[in-house]
Amino acid sequence: MGIIGVVSAMTVPTLMQNHQRKTYVVQLHKVYNELQQAFVQYMADRNALNLREAGITDQDTMNNFVTTYFKIVSRCSDPNDVKPCFDDPNNYKKISGNVANGFTNCQNSTDGCTFTLASGATIRPWLAGSDELAFIVAVVDVNGPKGPNVFGRDFFDMCIDVNGNIDSCLPNGTVPSFPLTEDKRDELFNSGCLGNSASIYGCFGKILNDNWQMNY
Repeated sequence: MGIIGVVSAMTVPTLMQNHQRKTYVVQLHKVYNELQQAFVQYMADRNALNLREAGITDQDTMNNFVTTYFKIVSRCSDPNDVKPCFDDPNNYKKISGNVANGFTNCQNSTDGCTFTLASGATIRPWLAGSDELAFIVAVVDVNGPKGPNVFGRDFFDMCIDVNGNIDSCLPNGTVPSFPLTEDKRDELFNSGCLGNSASIYGCFGKILNDNWQMNY
């Protein structure tokens, strides 16, 4: 019995951690699929070749896209406050334990850009709008304000180009070409996701590389 107890004490925490990681990835994949399908449908509905032609030209049209193509259960409209959709930005950490870079509720819009979806995930899609930059930059918390609020666990970066392709963000938002190469994603993962800086980029790409597994 004593041996069984020791083995259980050693294996149960690992099993629980693995289960939690799988849960986060499932939730992340759901948000990814919802976004991807919504972008495709949005362009198809308007017979457009890309998101700009379809009508996303400023933050207001970006917000209207979200409210039209997603089931929204709450919206944080104060442009200066992402709560209660997200937790306080100061409470978000990196895997290293460092504070993650703070994020605002899109102060270039009087209605903010933070939404809680019916799935329980919170998204904050910000329109960058340049061909040289990610067209849309989004942060996603797959379980809303609930913990652990750790970047790379339940909190992720996503960048979308003008054609609706979704990939990991780069540190300065530039997009050489989507989809990113596996080597580029690994580079971003090591410098951003695992790095000690407060910047939030690179975790999502690693999960794409590993076929929707959280192996870190």
